[in-house]
Amino acid sequence: QVQLVESGGGLVQAGGSLRLSCAASGRTFSRYAMGWFRQAPGKEREFVAAISWSAGSTVYADSVKGRFTISRDNAKNTVALQMNSLKPEDTAVYYCAASKGLGVPTRQPAYDYWGQGTQVTVSS
Repeated sequence: QVQLVESGGGLVQAGGSLRLSCAASGRTFSRYAMGWFRQAPGKEREFVAAISWSAGSTVYADSVKGRFTISRDNAKNTVALQMNSLKPEDTAVYYCAASKGLGVPTRQPAYDYWGQGTQVTVSS
């Protein structure tokens, strides 16, 4: 069982930066691939970024590639999402998720545990 708690969301102007963090409970954190997803108002939840258990592989959605960076610290049981050059269309609730699957899953069904989400609002 893994419990995930996101933090770091807030209000930022377009062009600004935010760093989201996800703290995980459980001794087996390092065995899970981790991902970030987001859900904008009136839209379905979508994939943002994922990182393998060893941090050797990362995958990004095209919409955030070059602006967002996912990282993890297995010693601290945390995963982070550094978001730069934010745009109003990045406004959403951001969710951290953990997957027992191999590699870097991008599909939501591959994820076994989810956090409650943190709101990110980017003003124009």
